[in-house]
Amino acid sequence: MIRVKEAIIVEGKYDKIRLSSVVDGLILETNGFRIFKDREQMALIRRLAETRGILILTDSDGAGFVIRRYLSGSIPPDRVRHAYIPDIPGKERRKAKPSKEGKLGVEGVSQEVLLAALRRAGVCCSEEPEESDAPVRRITKTDLYLAGLSGGRDSAEKRRAFLRRMSLPEHLAPNALVEVLNSMMSCEEFLEAVGMRTEKD
Repeated sequence: MIRVKEAIIVEGKYDKIRLSSVVDGLILETNGFRIFKDREQMALIRRLAETRGILILTDSDGAGFVIRRYLSGSIPPDRVRHAYIPDIPGKERRKAKPSKEGKLGVEGVSQEVLLAALRRAGVCCSEEPEESDAPVRRITKTDLYLAGLSGGRDSAEKRRAFLRRMSLPEHLAPNALVEVLNSMMSCEEFLEAVGMRTEKD
């Protein structure tokens, strides 16, 4: 069980139940697409974002990304953190058949997968020292381009392969990928991951 400071936003009650088995913290549901019309719930999420920040953990299918984008567009970027589960084929036990895209959602993945997603979002590192005020070189879209992950002839295919290797969902577009990578790793680690820098460099 880990303690999370941010309010975690998930899609439904089964996601909340699953996450509650590994997280000690506040977990809120969007009730799927109802969040688009639920002003009170959205007002609560905004208020929590101001006071403690929010962590968005939706499914990695198209619907999950629609909800994620809606929430991200409604909250100041510095108050939002993102956690992503990888694309894992399968079906939740309670369902008669798989989802439209055939992927497991938050409720269907293992505790290990959830913990790994939270670690990548940076929420499991309370024992580590706070970031220093020294300027840090961030990953940019130019870095993605130079690595062949955007803007080139085979970029989409290379990006999908890279996303699979990093256990990130295939729906991540280049802009979102930059944001996610900056929350996961340093620029130096990214350059090593894409083979643009050796340890001796």
